[in-house]
Amino acid sequence: MLTDEQMRYPIGKYQAPENITKEIITGWIDRIRALPGKVRSATESLTDAQLDTPYRNGGWIIRQVVHHIPDSHMNSLMRFKWAMTEDNPTIKPYDEAGFAKLADYKLPIASSLTLLDGIHEHMVALFESFTDADLERTFTHPESKETNPLKKIIGLYAWHGDHHLAQITETVKKF
Repeated sequence: MLTDEQMRYPIGKYQAPENITKEIITGWIDRIRALPGKVRSATESLTDAQLDTPYRNGGWIIRQVVHHIPDSHMNSLMRFKWAMTEDNPTIKPYDEAGFAKLADYKLPIASSLTLLDGIHEHMVALFESFTDADLERTFTHPESKETNPLKKIIGLYAWHGDHHLAQITETVKKF
């Protein structure tokens, strides 16, 4: 079992490799493709009481984590699309903690699992269409001021999904 502190980043923080190869990108895309099924499998037998269990002290409940993943990845999909249609756009951040307090985060998770299926289908189709030049396109985050190539951000979202999946699966081990 992981400690509460380890549960914050159960798979560690995202670290992009220095040399991002086509093989690495293909692996990331495969992880993104598989995530909706893995989240569904990890949560399908959970009761409402289990879904309302925090993954760590002071952390979100599993239900909020499940709703957060498609929200985050929907924002991600738009960021990729902007980067493909604009020259280094500045993306819009969003208040993740604020979103988690909204009424839709109290809903059953089925609708978010359905959203995750569709969003990931779109992400995979987009990512698999990228040329080498597309992978070098960028966007800028207004808070961090970082400008990163899309190839690096694909890895970030593969990690992001796995990160939250691990929070769920490690919590389930405690039941």
